[in-house]
Amino acid sequence: MVDLADFELRTVPTPTPREGQLLIKNLFLSVDPYMRGRMNAAKTYAANFPVGEVIPGRTVGQVVSSRHPVFAEGDTVLTGLGWENFSLSDGDGLRKLPADAEHLSTYLGVLGMPGFTGYYGLLHVGKPKPGETVYVSGAAGAVGSVVGHIAKLAGCRVVGSAGGPNKVAHLRELGFDETIDYRVAGNMRHAVAKACPEGIDVYFDNVGGDTLEAAIANMNQYGRIVACGGISLYNDAEPRPGPNNMFLVIGRRLTIQGFIVSDHVQHQEAFERDMTRWLSEGHVRFDETVSEGIESAPQAFINLFTGEKLGKQIVKLT
Repeated sequence: MVDLADFELRTVPTPTPREGQLLIKNLFLSVDPYMRGRMNAAKTYAANFPVGEVIPGRTVGQVVSSRHPVFAEGDTVLTGLGWENFSLSDGDGLRKLPADAEHLSTYLGVLGMPGFTGYYGLLHVGKPKPGETVYVSGAAGAVGSVVGHIAKLAGCRVVGSAGGPNKVAHLRELGFDETIDYRVAGNMRHAVAKACPEGIDVYFDNVGGDTLEAAIANMNQYGRIVACGGISLYNDAEPRPGPNNMFLVIGRRLTIQGFIVSDHVQHQEAFERDMTRWLSEGHVRFDETVSEGIESAPQAFINLFTGEKLGKQIVKLT
Protein backbone atom coordinates (compact mmCIF):
# COMPACT_ATOMS: atom_id res chain seq x y z
CA MET A 1 0.00 0.00 0.00
CA VAL A 2 1.33 3.44 -0.84
CA ASP A 3 1.43 5.99 1.97
CA LEU A 4 2.14 9.68 2.35
CA ALA A 5 5.86 9.04 2.85
CA ASP A 6 6.07 7.84 -0.76
CA PHE A 7 5.26 11.34 -2.04
CA GLU A 8 7.34 14.51 -2.02
CA LEU A 9 6.08 18.07 -2.50
CA ARG A 10 8.60 20.40 -4.12
CA THR A 11 8.53 24.16 -4.62
CA VAL A 12 10.25 25.24 -7.84
CA PRO A 13 10.31 28.47 -9.90
CA THR A 14 7.37 29.00 -12.26
CA PRO A 15 8.69 28.62 -15.83
CA THR A 16 8.41 31.25 -18.56
CA PRO A 17 7.19 30.09 -21.98
CA ARG A 18 9.49 30.39 -24.96
CA GLU A 19 8.40 30.69 -28.60
CA GLY A 20 5.91 27.91 -29.37
CA GLN A 21 5.12 27.28 -25.70
CA LEU A 22 2.38 28.21 -23.24
CA LEU A 23 2.02 28.31 -19.47
CA ILE A 24 -1.06 26.74 -17.87
CA LYS A 25 -2.40 27.39 -14.38
CA ASN A 26 -4.02 24.13 -13.39
CA LEU A 27 -7.44 24.45 -11.76
CA PHE A 28 -8.46 20.84 -11.16
CA LEU A 29 -6.42 17.65 -10.94
CA SER A 30 -7.61 14.07 -11.33
CA VAL A 31 -6.45 11.13 -9.22
CA ASP A 32 -7.39 7.73 -10.65
CA PRO A 33 -6.94 4.07 -9.62
CA TYR A 34 -5.02 3.14 -12.80
CA MET A 35 -2.14 5.30 -11.55
CA ARG A 36 -1.38 2.73 -8.84
CA GLY A 37 -0.23 0.17 -11.41
CA ARG A 38 2.17 2.68 -12.91
CA MET A 39 3.87 3.07 -9.52
CA ASN A 40 5.05 -0.55 -9.51
CA ALA A 41 8.24 -1.94 -11.02
CA ALA A 42 6.30 -4.51 -13.05
CA LYS A 43 5.48 -3.58 -16.62
CA THR A 44 1.84 -2.73 -17.39
CA TYR A 45 -0.02 -1.43 -20.44
CA ALA A 46 1.44 2.06 -19.84
CA ALA A 47 4.89 3.32 -18.90
CA ASN A 48 5.80 3.34 -15.22
CA PHE A 49 6.02 6.70 -13.47
CA PRO A 50 9.64 7.91 -13.19
CA VAL A 51 10.64 8.17 -9.54
CA GLY A 52 11.41 11.72 -8.43
CA GLU A 53 9.52 13.45 -11.25
CA VAL A 54 6.08 15.03 -11.56
CA ILE A 55 3.34 12.39 -11.50
CA PRO A 56 1.58 12.46 -14.88
CA GLY A 57 -2.17 12.90 -14.70
CA ARG A 58 -5.12 14.72 -16.19
CA THR A 59 -5.79 18.32 -15.27
CA VAL A 60 -8.06 21.14 -16.37
CA GLY A 61 -6.33 24.49 -16.47
CA GLN A 62 -6.31 27.98 -17.91
CA VAL A 63 -3.66 29.42 -20.20
CA VAL A 64 -2.05 32.35 -18.38
CA SER A 65 0.75 33.11 -20.84
CA SER A 66 1.16 32.00 -24.44
CA ARG A 67 3.63 32.22 -27.28
CA HIS A 68 1.81 29.43 -29.10
CA PRO A 69 -0.02 29.89 -32.43
CA VAL A 70 -3.10 27.85 -31.41
CA PHE A 71 -3.63 28.49 -27.69
CA ALA A 72 -4.30 32.00 -26.40
CA GLU A 73 -4.24 33.49 -22.93
CA GLY A 74 -7.56 32.75 -21.22
CA ASP A 75 -8.20 29.46 -23.04
CA THR A 76 -9.32 26.57 -20.86
CA VAL A 77 -7.58 23.29 -21.66
CA LEU A 78 -7.59 19.62 -20.74
CA THR A 79 -4.07 18.28 -20.20
CA GLY A 80 -2.23 15.15 -19.19
CA LEU A 81 0.71 17.04 -17.75
CA GLY A 82 0.42 16.08 -14.12
CA TRP A 83 0.34 16.96 -10.46
CA GLU A 84 1.56 20.57 -10.43
CA ASN A 85 0.11 24.03 -10.02
CA PHE A 86 1.60 25.35 -13.27
CA SER A 87 2.50 23.40 -16.41
CA LEU A 88 4.69 24.43 -19.33
CA SER A 89 3.58 22.94 -22.65
CA ASP A 90 4.38 22.98 -26.34
CA GLY A 91 0.70 22.29 -27.05
CA ASP A 92 1.13 18.58 -27.73
CA GLY A 93 -1.74 16.55 -26.26
CA LEU A 94 -3.73 19.57 -25.11
CA ARG A 95 -7.42 19.90 -25.83
CA LYS A 96 -9.20 23.23 -25.82
CA LEU A 97 -12.46 23.09 -23.86
CA PRO A 98 -15.62 25.04 -24.78
CA ALA A 99 -15.50 28.68 -23.73
CA ASP A 100 -18.93 28.33 -22.10
CA ALA A 101 -18.06 25.18 -20.12
CA GLU A 102 -19.53 25.65 -16.64
CA HIS A 103 -18.51 22.71 -14.45
CA LEU A 104 -14.89 22.27 -15.52
CA SER A 105 -14.14 19.33 -13.24
CA THR A 106 -16.64 17.17 -15.14
CA TYR A 107 -14.05 16.91 -17.92
CA LEU A 108 -12.02 14.82 -15.48
CA GLY A 109 -15.02 12.71 -14.49
CA VAL A 110 -18.38 12.08 -16.08
CA LEU A 111 -17.41 13.87 -19.33
CA GLY A 112 -13.83 12.66 -19.15
CA MET A 113 -11.89 9.42 -19.06
CA PRO A 114 -13.96 7.72 -16.30
CA GLY A 115 -17.24 8.50 -18.06
CA PHE A 116 -15.90 7.36 -21.42
CA THR A 117 -14.60 4.17 -19.80
CA GLY A 118 -18.03 3.31 -18.44
CA TYR A 119 -19.76 4.24 -21.69
CA TYR A 120 -17.50 2.30 -24.02
CA GLY A 121 -17.03 -0.66 -21.72
CA LEU A 122 -20.71 -1.26 -21.13
CA LEU A 123 -22.14 -0.49 -24.56
CA HIS A 124 -19.38 -1.86 -26.81
CA VAL A 125 -17.92 -4.67 -24.68
CA GLY A 126 -20.84 -5.65 -22.44
CA LYS A 127 -23.49 -5.06 -25.12
CA PRO A 128 -26.50 -5.08 -22.77
CA LYS A 129 -29.98 -5.89 -24.03
CA PRO A 130 -33.29 -4.69 -22.56
CA GLY A 131 -34.46 -6.92 -19.73
CA GLU A 132 -31.02 -8.31 -18.92
CA THR A 133 -29.37 -8.13 -15.51
CA VAL A 134 -26.22 -6.01 -15.26
CA TYR A 135 -24.06 -6.32 -12.15
CA VAL A 136 -21.52 -3.56 -11.45
CA SER A 137 -18.80 -3.75 -8.79
CA GLY A 138 -17.26 -0.56 -7.46
CA ALA A 139 -20.63 0.91 -8.33
CA ALA A 140 -20.32 4.09 -6.25
CA GLY A 141 -17.13 5.14 -8.03
CA ALA A 142 -16.63 7.41 -11.01
CA VAL A 143 -16.82 4.59 -13.57
CA GLY A 144 -19.28 2.30 -11.82
CA SER A 145 -21.93 4.96 -11.27
CA VAL A 146 -21.83 5.88 -14.96
CA VAL A 147 -22.21 2.21 -15.89
CA GLY A 148 -25.26 1.95 -13.64
CA HIS A 149 -26.95 4.95 -15.22
CA ILE A 150 -26.31 3.78 -18.78
CA ALA A 151 -27.47 0.25 -17.98
CA LYS A 152 -30.77 1.67 -16.71
CA LEU A 153 -31.08 3.73 -19.90
CA ALA A 154 -30.55 0.49 -21.83
CA GLY A 155 -33.58 -1.04 -20.09
CA CYS A 156 -31.68 -3.41 -17.81
CA ARG A 157 -32.11 -4.51 -14.22
CA VAL A 158 -29.05 -3.08 -12.47
CA VAL A 159 -27.33 -4.44 -9.36
CA GLY A 160 -24.39 -2.65 -7.76
CA SER A 161 -21.95 -3.48 -4.98
CA ALA A 162 -20.05 -1.00 -2.84
CA GLY A 163 -18.56 -0.77 0.65
CA GLY A 164 -20.47 0.76 3.54
CA PRO A 165 -24.05 1.82 4.29
CA ASN A 166 -23.63 5.36 2.95
CA LYS A 167 -22.47 4.15 -0.44
CA VAL A 168 -25.17 1.50 -0.66
CA ALA A 169 -27.83 4.10 0.19
CA HIS A 170 -26.33 6.34 -2.47
CA LEU A 171 -26.68 3.61 -5.08
CA ARG A 172 -30.37 3.36 -4.29
CA GLU A 173 -30.67 7.13 -4.76
CA LEU A 174 -29.03 6.71 -8.18
CA GLY A 175 -31.70 4.20 -9.19
CA PHE A 176 -29.95 0.85 -8.80
CA ASP A 177 -32.53 -1.92 -8.51
CA GLU A 178 -30.58 -3.92 -5.93
CA THR A 179 -27.43 -3.32 -3.89
CA ILE A 180 -24.78 -5.33 -2.06
CA ASP A 181 -22.62 -4.02 0.78
CA TYR A 182 -19.57 -6.23 0.36
CA ARG A 183 -18.24 -5.23 3.79
CA VAL A 184 -21.07 -7.04 5.58
CA ALA A 185 -22.20 -9.48 2.88
CA GLY A 186 -20.15 -12.42 4.16
CA ASN A 187 -20.18 -15.01 1.38
CA MET A 188 -20.17 -12.93 -1.81
CA ARG A 189 -21.36 -15.81 -3.99
CA HIS A 190 -24.51 -16.09 -1.88
CA ALA A 191 -24.94 -12.31 -1.71
CA VAL A 192 -24.70 -11.97 -5.49
CA ALA A 193 -27.07 -14.90 -6.01
CA LYS A 194 -29.64 -13.27 -3.73
CA ALA A 195 -29.35 -9.92 -5.51
CA CYS A 196 -29.45 -11.54 -8.96
CA PRO A 197 -32.01 -14.37 -8.64
CA GLU A 198 -32.23 -14.75 -12.42
CA GLY A 199 -28.47 -14.70 -12.86
CA ILE A 200 -26.14 -12.14 -14.42
CA ASP A 201 -26.00 -11.36 -18.12
CA VAL A 202 -23.37 -8.60 -17.99
CA TYR A 203 -20.82 -8.17 -15.20
CA PHE A 204 -18.81 -4.93 -15.24
CA ASP A 205 -15.75 -5.69 -13.13
CA ASN A 206 -13.95 -2.83 -11.40
CA VAL A 207 -12.74 -4.88 -8.44
CA GLY A 208 -11.42 -8.35 -9.34
CA GLY A 209 -10.60 -10.93 -6.67
CA ASP A 210 -13.41 -12.57 -4.71
CA THR A 211 -16.02 -10.33 -6.33
CA LEU A 212 -15.06 -11.56 -9.79
CA GLU A 213 -15.21 -15.14 -8.57
CA ALA A 214 -18.69 -14.54 -7.13
CA ALA A 215 -19.89 -13.00 -10.38
CA ILE A 216 -18.59 -15.91 -12.47
CA ALA A 217 -20.50 -18.31 -10.20
CA ASN A 218 -23.74 -16.48 -11.00
CA MET A 219 -23.34 -15.77 -14.71
CA ASN A 220 -25.98 -16.90 -17.18
CA GLN A 221 -25.12 -18.77 -20.36
CA TYR A 222 -23.50 -16.50 -22.94
CA GLY A 223 -22.90 -13.88 -20.27
CA ARG A 224 -20.34 -11.13 -20.85
CA ILE A 225 -17.75 -10.02 -18.32
CA VAL A 226 -16.27 -6.56 -18.92
CA ALA A 227 -12.80 -6.56 -17.33
CA CYS A 228 -12.22 -2.89 -16.53
CA GLY A 229 -10.21 -2.86 -13.30
CA GLY A 230 -9.12 -4.74 -10.20
CA ILE A 231 -8.91 -2.17 -7.44
CA SER A 232 -8.98 -4.83 -4.72
CA LEU A 233 -5.67 -6.17 -6.07
CA TYR A 234 -3.67 -3.05 -6.89
CA ASN A 235 -1.86 -2.86 -3.54
CA ASP A 236 -1.05 -6.56 -3.19
CA ALA A 237 2.64 -7.27 -2.60
CA GLU A 238 2.26 -10.73 -4.18
CA PRO A 239 -0.21 -11.88 -6.85
CA ARG A 240 -3.32 -13.59 -5.48
CA PRO A 241 -4.60 -16.87 -6.88
CA GLY A 242 -7.13 -16.31 -9.64
CA PRO A 243 -10.83 -17.25 -9.46
CA ASN A 244 -11.18 -20.97 -8.71
CA ASN A 245 -14.23 -21.41 -10.94
CA MET A 246 -12.87 -20.51 -14.36
CA PHE A 247 -14.18 -23.84 -15.65
CA LEU A 248 -17.62 -22.20 -15.67
CA VAL A 249 -16.42 -19.95 -18.49
CA ILE A 250 -16.44 -23.00 -20.74
CA GLY A 251 -19.69 -24.64 -19.72
CA ARG A 252 -21.64 -21.38 -19.68
CA ARG A 253 -20.02 -20.06 -22.88
CA LEU A 254 -18.94 -16.86 -21.16
CA THR A 255 -16.99 -14.04 -22.75
CA ILE A 256 -14.38 -12.17 -20.69
CA GLN A 257 -12.93 -9.13 -22.43
CA GLY A 258 -10.55 -6.51 -21.17
CA PHE A 259 -10.17 -3.09 -22.76
CA ILE A 260 -8.14 0.10 -22.53
CA VAL A 261 -10.36 3.07 -23.33
CA SER A 262 -7.58 5.06 -25.02
CA ASP A 263 -7.62 2.45 -27.80
CA HIS A 264 -11.12 3.57 -28.79
CA VAL A 265 -10.92 7.33 -29.32
CA GLN A 266 -13.04 6.98 -32.46
CA HIS A 267 -16.03 6.67 -30.10
CA GLN A 268 -15.17 9.79 -28.09
CA GLU A 269 -17.39 12.14 -30.09
CA ALA A 270 -20.43 9.86 -29.77
CA PHE A 271 -19.77 9.50 -26.04
CA GLU A 272 -19.60 13.25 -25.48
CA ARG A 273 -22.75 13.84 -27.52
CA ASP A 274 -24.72 11.16 -25.67
CA MET A 275 -23.41 12.01 -22.21
CA THR A 276 -24.02 15.74 -22.64
CA ARG A 277 -27.62 15.00 -23.61
CA TRP A 278 -28.15 12.56 -20.74
CA LEU A 279 -26.78 15.09 -18.25
CA SER A 280 -28.97 17.90 -19.58
CA GLU A 281 -32.05 15.65 -19.47
CA GLY A 282 -31.29 14.51 -15.92
CA HIS A 283 -30.76 10.86 -16.83
CA VAL A 284 -27.21 10.80 -15.46
CA ARG A 285 -26.14 12.21 -12.13
CA PHE A 286 -22.53 12.72 -11.12
CA ASP A 287 -20.93 13.07 -7.70
CA GLU A 288 -17.52 14.39 -6.73
CA THR A 289 -15.34 14.22 -3.65
CA VAL A 290 -13.17 17.34 -3.72
CA SER A 291 -10.04 18.11 -1.73
CA GLU A 292 -8.23 21.44 -1.95
CA GLY A 293 -4.61 22.26 -2.70
CA ILE A 294 -1.79 20.36 -4.41
CA GLU A 295 -0.63 19.17 -0.98
CA SER A 296 -3.88 17.20 -0.61
CA ALA A 297 -3.32 15.13 -3.77
CA PRO A 298 -1.41 12.22 -2.13
CA GLN A 299 -4.10 11.65 0.51
CA ALA A 300 -6.82 12.01 -2.13
CA PHE A 301 -5.08 9.29 -4.13
CA ILE A 302 -4.75 6.98 -1.12
CA ASN A 303 -8.46 7.48 -0.38
CA LEU A 304 -9.27 5.75 -3.67
CA PHE A 305 -8.19 2.47 -2.09
CA THR A 306 -9.63 2.92 1.40
CA GLY A 307 -13.20 3.74 0.38
CA GLU A 308 -13.04 7.30 1.69
CA LYS A 309 -14.67 8.91 -1.33
CA LEU A 310 -17.88 8.95 -3.34
CA GLY A 311 -18.00 9.36 -7.10
CA LYS A 312 -15.03 11.07 -8.76
CA GLN A 313 -12.08 12.11 -6.62
CA ILE A 314 -10.97 15.61 -7.64
CA VAL A 315 -8.27 17.93 -6.31
CA LYS A 316 -9.08 21.62 -6.62
CA LEU A 317 -5.88 23.61 -7.00
CA THR A 318 -5.63 27.02 -5.36
